[in-house]
Amino acid sequence: MMRIILSFVLLLAALPLRAGVDVREVTTPGGINAWLVEEPSIPFVALELRFKGGASLDAPDKRGATNLMMALLEEGAGDLDARAFARAAESLAASFSYRASDDAVSISARFLTENRDAAVDLLRLSLVEPTFPDKAVERVRGQVLSGLRGDEKDPNAIAGRAFKAMAFGDHPYGSPLDGTVESVAALTREDIITAHSAALAKDRIYVSAVGDITEEELGALLDRLLGDLPDTGAPMPGPAELGLKGGVEIVEFDTPQSVAHFGQAGIERDDDDFFAAYVMNVILGGGGFESRLMEEVREKRGLTYGVYSYLVPKDHAALYLGSVASANDRIAEAISVIRAEWERMADEGVTQDELDKAKALLTGAYPLRFDGNGAIARIMVGMQMDDLPIDYIATRNDKVNAVTLEDVNRVARELLDPEGLQFVVVGKPEGL
Repeated sequence: MMRIILSFVLLLAALPLRAGVDVREVTTPGGINAWLVEEPSIPFVALELRFKGGASLDAPDKRGATNLMMALLEEGAGDLDARAFARAAESLAASFSYRASDDAVSISARFLTENRDAAVDLLRLSLVEPTFPDKAVERVRGQVLSGLRGDEKDPNAIAGRAFKAMAFGDHPYGSPLDGTVESVAALTREDIITAHSAALAKDRIYVSAVGDITEEELGALLDRLLGDLPDTGAPMPGPAELGLKGGVEIVEFDTPQSVAHFGQAGIERDDDDFFAAYVMNVILGGGGFESRLMEEVREKRGLTYGVYSYLVPKDHAALYLGSVASANDRIAEAISVIRAEWERMADEGVTQDELDKAKALLTGAYPLRFDGNGAIARIMVGMQMDDLPIDYIATRNDKVNAVTLEDVNRVARELLDPEGLQFVVVGKPEGL
């Protein structure tokens, strides 16, 4: 019954946002900062926690430790084993999820107002008192290893891993965050405990909450939830030097269709030209069927079902990436067209009509992201991690609309590097 109640509340909380988002900054008595959108109309709270650092904190020979650790947080905590923890969450109609990425570990929590204290106590057990029991470690390790072995037969995963290795070398970004079969198989319980204290610490917390909770209640909740974590975690890795030289690297793999990942140096999120680059990318490859790459590679020539490009401003490096898949005897042509469009954009820029359509797409789609408490909480915590101002939600579309044709065309000339565009192709490509 409690799960049915939560499902109904989540449905209500997913209704589209109809008014401005009033974001307030909260500092707890214990000194933890958070952003809050108070919405008492539905008895439900969405809480987002991020800890900067993520899988990049893994030691070189312990790759995958942070990812495995996060997968184990609800597999035993305090005096509860995995089954008892799951039953407790179910009885409270609470849901928790735990994820690792290159630059952060993330925890999402959803709970009803009436069960808030008990749900937070349960969540605290998983964050502060995980037990990492041996049986759970081996079971979850087996699941990770199964996924890694599957990736060894997936051309897209192979291409992504080869591209990362070429781009970043020995930096943590240069290997998969979930590790390799060899590294994960060698991890010990002590490695997992070390990863926990390295990643979950108070000096790298970002928090947002949306729902039926006041500033005072949130302050007390966060101090109880997070106050017993270590004060400091492991040092952050240094900047990643980009090793892309341009050209085509082929990874032989027996498949009728080749997969290509491509990219070059990107632009930092805090760069004054980021919005101009963002709008430019919508026109080049990020705007779906309206983009130039989709028009030239798919619509005109029928070389692929889809081709995309996207900006990736990571904490320690910035990339401009893309992907495409095509038949082995057509991938060479697809790559040639992509490189030609990269060069045409750099040389000729965009038209006013293209710019107007890209702005309309970006500004029109933005409100649709705010489709519930959980989505708003995720956006807010991401804003904090990107060091964006608290009024960014209200001003974001103004920043998009302020981009001029001159801005986009200047950034296209400065950013796009057709000669430095690197392709990694997995398959049996012909003509490359």
